Amino acid sequence: MSNTAAKTASRSPLPVIAVTSGEPAGIGPDICLRLAERTWPARLLVLGDRQLLAERARLLGVDAAAVEIRDIPLDVPCSCGRLDPGNARHVLRLLDAALAGCRSGEYAAMVTAPVHKGVINDAGIAFSGHTEYLAEHTGTPRVVMMLAGAGLRVALATTHLALKDVPAAITRSDLEVTLRILHADMQAKFGIARPRILVAGLNPHAGEGGHMGREEIEVIGPVLDKLRGEGMDLAGPLPADTLFTKGVLAGSDAQLAMYHDQGLAVLKYAAFDEGINVTLGLPIIRTSVDHGTALDLAGSGKASPVSLFAAIDAAIDMASRRGN
Repeated sequence: MSNTAAKTASRSPLPVIAVTSGEPAGIGPDICLRLAERTWPARLLVLGDRQLLAERARLLGVDAAAVEIRDIPLDVPCSCGRLDPGNARHVLRLLDAALAGCRSGEYAAMVTAPVHKGVINDAGIAFSGHTEYLAEHTGTPRVVMMLAGAGLRVALATTHLALKDVPAAITRSDLEVTLRILHADMQAKFGIARPRILVAGLNPHAGEGGHMGREEIEVIGPVLDKLRGEGMDLAGPLPADTLFTKGVLAGSDAQLAMYHDQGLAVLKYAAFDEGINVTLGLPIIRTSVDHGTALDLAGSGKASPVSLFAAIDAAIDMASRRGN
């Protein structure tokens, strides 16, 4: 679809959702083409190279014309499964275009297919991920990564850190900001007026009263007490090995893990195919697939679109609450 057509789409009574096609050598273009398999309560606009999408459609035996495309050309030719740093800036242009449309009101939300961090860095561009890139380009000082699926909404107090660096990164001030963002977006983006949030401890058995670490006593507990005093419904610090059991989870709306694998190992076990990533704290709505570029599957027809579909469903739901 042309830029003119994209502007026409923005005047539709349905929310317009920008879907970035991600790393062109990966499965992003494949799963974007499968959007035509469903009827959506939104106008979906795929941001990507029109010729690449047409070529991939021929490989997959689908009709590229069945999806609406905003053409953002590649910089160099692309083959399935073969990364090329020459297209790193193309990948970032996809994000820039979606972000600009969200900030202008042309798009109600953006949904991102996977990118390959390594090849972007190989191009000489410092890039640690979608989350950090969008935070920087919106001037957002702090965002929170949350993965959702199978009834879980797992947010992270720290993200991609070596395990040895995690304790020092969990400070009272940082934890307080994280919980405030999580609480606010559970209200604004998920429509939960008084979210109940379960908070994991850092150490085994939540420190066992200080015998296995004092972070729960000196950092986590005092922050929870302060925020409970403001009316937040927070449980914890809870032992992480039992927090994710059915009885403890019952009635909760979100869970906060202290580090990456503490929470995401559980989430990915429960919802590996249908999990999604939501960036909390941004002034826009952004959801994403919870999987990588799967270079070996590109063009094969074997890539599942389930996570992308779930991410789009979540974005549409959030956009409806904002009145878009």
